[in-house]
Amino acid sequence: MKTIVECVPNFSEGRDPRVIDRIASAIDSVAGVGILHRTMDADHHRAVITLVGDREAIAEGALRAMGKAAELIDLNHHSGVHPRIGATDVVPFVPVSNVTLQECALIAQDVGQEAYRRFGIPVYLYGAAALQPERARLENVRRGQFEGLRSELAGPTQRRPDFGGPGLHPTAGATAVGARKFLIAYNVNLATSDIRLCRHIARKIRSSSGGLPHVKAIGVGLKTRDQVQVSINLTDFEISSMQRVFQAVCREAERVGTRVSDSEVVGLVPKRALPPSFQSALQLKDFRPDMVFENRLAAFLNQPDGRTHERA
Repeated sequence: MKTIVECVPNFSEGRDPRVIDRIASAIDSVAGVGILHRTMDADHHRAVITLVGDREAIAEGALRAMGKAAELIDLNHHSGVHPRIGATDVVPFVPVSNVTLQECALIAQDVGQEAYRRFGIPVYLYGAAALQPERARLENVRRGQFEGLRSELAGPTQRRPDFGGPGLHPTAGATAVGARKFLIAYNVNLATSDIRLCRHIARKIRSSSGGLPHVKAIGVGLKTRDQVQVSINLTDFEISSMQRVFQAVCREAERVGTRVSDSEVVGLVPKRALPPSFQSALQLKDFRPDMVFENRLAAFLNQPDGRTHERA
């Protein structure tokens, strides 16, 4: 039976679609890899591409994307509301079919080593691929972001990369490469521009502050929309569902005198993660059927050439 691995690299470019077009073309040059989806956000200054393939093809697709991003993106001239350490900030591998999380961790380790050999990009292993326990949590790897990490690596530190170093790539920074279960990137937008209220709500719901389990959240400002957003990663939606998280944000927003305006999915979402009548239940905006992972995967598998065309 066919082995399928998902990879969801995040790139530090959300404003110039030509850059992401060229990265997508690099991925698309690998036989057996399909781009299921891509999205860009100007405020986060970040793009996310979802691709699938077998073990060998997915590794090569990720590497070519990292190489092209290093060629096109200079972090010295980048700023956005989302934390980042690299031109390609994070590269997670996710088991889909006939492959285990442990096997995805081995893919991540191979890709990390090869990324430094080919492109001189230092790599930190995280998630199930982490070689150091504290690096299992991505936020520990990203602490200080590109600028802070660069300064810290200039002196004695325990934060040396797993591959490469001791310093960062001068323009591409470093990349966190790892393995994990399905993650849902989910944003809840508030009908206010008060960033303090937003950050308070994020603290109340995230697991690290005693909130909902398997929920990561930060509060960010969206200048292009004149509002704020609770930006959320659901690392285990079977324990903390999208609906549970949405309702928690609504409650906290009401307590501080504001309300939720809508919510949005970034990238793809597994079908089983969506509650009944999800668009109204989650006040979900701009959602299309092709944002369901299984729908996009079926389209890829049914293509005669093993490819599918991605949508922004």
